[in-house]
This record gives sequence, structure tokens and C-alpha cells, in this order.
Amino acid sequence: MLVDLGINWVILGHSERRALCGEDNEFVAEKVAYALEQGLSVIVCIGETLEQRENGTMMTILNDQLKAIAAKVSDWDRVVIAYEPVWAIGTGVVATPEQAQEVHAEVRKWLADNVSSNVSSKTRILYGGSVNGKNCQELAGKDDIDGFLVGGASLKGEEFVTICNSASEKGSVGV
Repeated sequence: MLVDLGINWVILGHSERRALCGEDNEFVAEKVAYALEQGLSVIVCIGETLEQRENGTMMTILNDQLKAIAAKVSDWDRVVIAYEPVWAIGTGVVATPEQAQEVHAEVRKWLADNVSSNVSSKTRILYGGSVNGKNCQELAGKDDIDGFLVGGASLKGEEFVTICNSASEKGSVGV
């Protein structure tokens, strides 16, 4: 139906779908594969809860999410990964730029080690945890943050323009 309407992109794996609809890693991966088969490009969300971050299982959680996707996807050209720390979505709490960069670098390393170095270097990894006009410049300046998946701040015109401009200065706009 999306393709019939001329829609080219779909967001899958958002934490709310995972939590409220019970979409597990394998189901999200199947949806990603199906969307790609239908000709859609996919932004697939990965993320951890605050409890998972604090108890040291964050990277295991993220790696499991990536592993499920990698098992179903062979062509990554139309896949964008959005790292959305669940504890930061809509809360106003944002990962520090250093925390976000650390996770993005680990995701890129996982792709290099488990998919290919080519996929690792070409795949865009967006940050989506309460990005706003105040923190976007510093986040955009990090090496492995390729842009943003913007939620509530997209409803605030001037702030959204600031976010877009910070990403475009890095050359990250174009999803």
C-alpha cells in the first residue's frame, strides 16, 4: 500500500512498536526484509532502556537487534539505522554527544565485523534520542553520527530548521 501511494521510506522497529505491540527483534527483521523486497527504503530503529544501559547489557541488546536484521538483509543500500536510546525518547533527556558517538562507533564496528567494511562505511547511522536545537550542533560534529531522526522537535519550526541546518553542514541531509 505504501508503494502504491508513492511513499519511498518506512520507519521500522521503533521502541513504542517493540514495547506496545510486542515486536521482537526477529519480527522487526522480517518487516525490514519485506519492506526492502517491496522496494521501500528503511530506517530501522535500535535502542536500549535505561536499565539495560546501567546494568551493562546495552551493547548485547543492540547487537542482538542488529544480528536479527543482518540475518534477513543482504543488500544494505536502502537501510539506515537510527539509534534511539529508549530512555531519551520524548523525555528531554539526551545522551551526551560522547555517549551517542560511542554507541554509533560500536554499531559501525559491529557492521564491519559482522556484515562488511563496505556496509559499515556506507550505512548511515542516525541519532534519535531527543535531539533539539540546543544539542544538535555538538551531536552533528561527531564522526559516526550521520544525521538525526527527529521526533517532537520537528513540530517546532525554528528549532527544526536549526536541526536540519546542523545536519546539512555535515552533509548528512538526504534521507
